[in-house]
Amino acid sequence: MATEIILPLLAYLVIVAALSVFAARKQRQGNFLTEYFLGNRSMGGFVLAMTITTTYISASSFIGGPGAAYKYGLGWVLLAMVQVPAVWLSLGVLGKKFAILARRYNAVTLNDMLYARYRSPLLIWLASLSLLVAFIGAMTVQFIGGARLLETAAGIPYDTGLLIFGGTIALYTAFGGFRASVLNDAMQGIVMLIGTFLLLFAILHQAGGLHAAVEKLHAIDPRLLSPQGPDNIINPTFLTSFTVLVCFGVIGLPHTAVRCISYKDSKAVHRAIVLGTAVVVILMLGMHLAGALGRAILPDLTVPDRVIPTLMITVLPPLAAGLFLAAPMAAIMSTINAQLLQASATLVKDLYLRVAPQHMENESRLRALSGTTTLLLGILLLVAAWNPPDMIIWLNLLAFGGLEAVFLWPLVLGLYWERANAAGAISGMVTGGSCYAFLASLNWQIGDFHPIVPSLLLSLLAFLVGNLFGRVPSVDAPQQ
Repeated sequence: MATEIILPLLAYLVIVAALSVFAARKQRQGNFLTEYFLGNRSMGGFVLAMTITTTYISASSFIGGPGAAYKYGLGWVLLAMVQVPAVWLSLGVLGKKFAILARRYNAVTLNDMLYARYRSPLLIWLASLSLLVAFIGAMTVQFIGGARLLETAAGIPYDTGLLIFGGTIALYTAFGGFRASVLNDAMQGIVMLIGTFLLLFAILHQAGGLHAAVEKLHAIDPRLLSPQGPDNIINPTFLTSFTVLVCFGVIGLPHTAVRCISYKDSKAVHRAIVLGTAVVVILMLGMHLAGALGRAILPDLTVPDRVIPTLMITVLPPLAAGLFLAAPMAAIMSTINAQLLQASATLVKDLYLRVAPQHMENESRLRALSGTTTLLLGILLLVAAWNPPDMIIWLNLLAFGGLEAVFLWPLVLGLYWERANAAGAISGMVTGGSCYAFLASLNWQIGDFHPIVPSLLLSLLAFLVGNLFGRVPSVDAPQQ
């Protein structure tokens, strides 16, 4: 059976490799940095919708989220739907204005935008350090999710699966750059949609229909059917915290924001908002419902994160299971390649070229350095993922929250408040990041709120106070 499962996945990886080769050939056209890290700003509406959606929907949504729904019931399915406006918020708030300014400043990375707006080298170093630390945690989660899929569904040992999965992603991202990332995202979005429909239909069929599945959940624990879930975990403060963390705060995620400077025209944005929101609805509802209803079929799992891969091999024929295996793999791969590329851009463009600008025009050196940096980061993540925790959703949310606490207000206020300055931005970043790290590391909750809520409030206050002591920067475009 394992062979029948693995063969469709291998075919999928071959297609990924082919798209990466195609993308690598495109790198010979135009400026290397703009092509490698932004794909020459050429995304249309469909590709933009798929890349921003699949970048956002990760191992947490295909593995961790359904695992939480398995544990806490239908209330978690409702909770997951607060993420529906995420694409609309990201493209609506950042979209047009972000792209216009990025073209004016010739910005290639998020930190290019921040430097153009605030003109502070210190801010860039703080932002780069924060991004790299948080991305290591976030990408480690994705590597763990991919290896667990191969371990549970195909019987491949965790360590071996980690090497296969992580090595594939590191190679194709290093080789193909941003264009390979978004082309694969478009294909992966389609695979995710097909896989979601396929698995949910099979679960309902195996359980004897929706009514029978709900009755079985009620027999296991009636609280699995309540909006609050077991132990009333989904209360108003938790709902508020979750909404801030996975919906409103998404505006501040660097790997999502950079998608807003890489499309070709305003028509692409409008199409992407509609299509991307529809895709989020289908994937969030389908996968979390699959996790919750899956408990009617597999009531005794000890590791909730294994519910989706275990269901896959339980309710689907081997060949169909292999086809579905590509769906969560696609979700994970699309998120990793975005974050891996952003981390590489931070090291090469924002840090290395800032201290060695004389190498800006040396395309062969930049090509080799960018690819090598991306590959080495991938290897570092393999090491970090070697000993995984039982539930990855909390680690993923921890990393997401750290990025939001640092970047949300400098991004949004920098775009919409003309008098925002570097003193305010640095104050907000340091306060938000420090507060979040302190509260999260000690597991302290002020008023039962997730650390992201007080961190963003204090970050905003620090931004406003710090702004009183700074000077409004010049609006002229910086030299790149």
